Amino acid sequence: MSKTAHVNPEKEVVTVGFWPKGWWSIVDFKIGIIPLPVFVILLAVITGFAVTGAVPSDILMAIVLLSMGGFACAELGKRIPIIRNIGAAAIFATFIPSFLAFHHLLPASILGSVTQFTKDSNFLYLFISCIIVGSILGMDRGVLIKGFLKIFLPLAAGSVMGGIVGTLVGVLLGLGAHHTFFFVVVPIMAGGVGEGAIPLSIGYAQILHLPQGDLFAQVLPPVMLGSLTAILLSGTLNYVGKKYPHLTGEGRLQPGEHDELAFEEDAADDHVDVTTIGAAVVTAVTLYLIGALGQRLFGFPAPVAMLAIAVVLKLAKAVSPSLQLGAFHVYKFFSTAVTYPLLFAIGVALTPWDKLVAAFTLPYIITIVSTVVTIMATGFFVGGWLKMYPIDTAIVTACHSGQGGTGDVAILTAANRMQLMPFAQIATRIGGAVTVTVVLIVLTQIG
Repeated sequence: MSKTAHVNPEKEVVTVGFWPKGWWSIVDFKIGIIPLPVFVILLAVITGFAVTGAVPSDILMAIVLLSMGGFACAELGKRIPIIRNIGAAAIFATFIPSFLAFHHLLPASILGSVTQFTKDSNFLYLFISCIIVGSILGMDRGVLIKGFLKIFLPLAAGSVMGGIVGTLVGVLLGLGAHHTFFFVVVPIMAGGVGEGAIPLSIGYAQILHLPQGDLFAQVLPPVMLGSLTAILLSGTLNYVGKKYPHLTGEGRLQPGEHDELAFEEDAADDHVDVTTIGAAVVTAVTLYLIGALGQRLFGFPAPVAMLAIAVVLKLAKAVSPSLQLGAFHVYKFFSTAVTYPLLFAIGVALTPWDKLVAAFTLPYIITIVSTVVTIMATGFFVGGWLKMYPIDTAIVTACHSGQGGTGDVAILTAANRMQLMPFAQIATRIGGAVTVTVVLIVLTQIG
């Protein structure tokens, strides 16, 4: 019996329209952490504020302004071949806004909003507080104290060798030993602008009986160019570490060191609630405020006091595991979502483009680069001799030639090693304070 052939019914053609999955793919495309549609909308909204009057300087406007500017500059740096591997994102996020601000290429209302917020909000120290406290509480206790003790030797050796080599290079280039040492080499290692260049210029003015403003204008360019050099070299070392992994601990100073909380993090994620993370932020800020009060009473730098208190709390097991884990999450949030907005704020409000450009004369460039290279190379070899990871040790010593706390952020961002912030603060704050103190004593003796 033959079967009757039946014509198969037409297959239903399923068509996938643009909405909503096509739209979702656009929403999921991000500039930094900002979804592309939100970025476009914010650009229009901010333009509307700018053309209709003053742009507010409150935290709401600051969040979007700094995020848009910082992540846009960073994304540009990340997409340029070759230099994207040596810290271009951090450099672009800092120096492009500095250039735009100096040449008035940013609307005055936006420039004023960013500058006022940056200077009035203490934004930088909120960032440093959360980074330092979170990274310290996430460290292994046993290696924590060893790391702090060990880092002083490469730091001291790097300072001495950098001073010698930098001065010799300046003399060979005709800058003179006195000028090279006191006005080029020492400012590089003085600890930045607020903690280094300013007190250094005040001390010079009192000893040499010259106007402090003129002296400040002389010592500032080496600070700026030295920091830029350290950023570039640290980004380069990060690239080298990818090629030669035995030279780096990827943010750890010593073999065997680990983030104590990293192994528990995945299992404990469900137990870290919003209140714990909020408590960690308040704890970090509290430690900073204790340090700030100590600075007012005793003159000791607030970030260093905060760092010391955090270390004591960690070693004494005075902080519960849940709060430590909350602090670790806060550290990761700030290092991921806040770094580039902060660098943008620093570029606009705290990085004078004209002072940076003033250092771009060939003898100055060679002398400054030689000094920074020597500091980092000494840290590299001394660190290896001490059984520390050479690349990570060199990056910490690089922070001694950075632009203070702002330089630490940019250097460690370029090196992708924000967890080294506690050691960077030692290099910057204590190393800078010792440098300024010793140099002013020496200048007093020689006149």
